Amino acid sequence: MTERKPPGVSFESFVDKQIREAAERGEFRELPGFGRPLPDDTAPYDELWWVKQKLHREGVAVLPPALQLRKDAEDAAAAVAEAGSESQVRRILGEINTKIAEALRRPPAGPPLNLTPFDVEAELARWREARDPKGA
Repeated sequence: MTERKPPGVSFESFVDKQIREAAERGEFRELPGFGRPLPDDTAPYDELWWVKQKLHREGVAVLPPALQLRKDAEDAAAAVAEAGSESQVRRILGEINTKIAEALRRPPAGPPLNLTPFDVEAELARWREARDPKGA
């Protein structure tokens, strides 16, 4: 698109011609999203749409620290259920308990934390019971 508009030709027809020729050469086929429908445009305009798309593409989630810690605690509980050994359970719970203890000493910004450290021995007992329900 380095060609300059010749004098006497309207800008609109010059641009239309450039687009048509590029489409005929197939220069638009390699663009991301080619052949897919356009996103819904009925939502109100958001100035930060590009930031939100970038964060979504990169898989970044931004939560207030207190909510992030709650999510980390839920993830730790799920990881404990999938753990393969007692040492792995202790490591997972030790890491999240360290984060919770730090947050209790210096409460993070955002909503109330409403968390207490996990009782490692009680969680281990539940983990053992789930792995061997008969107690054998």
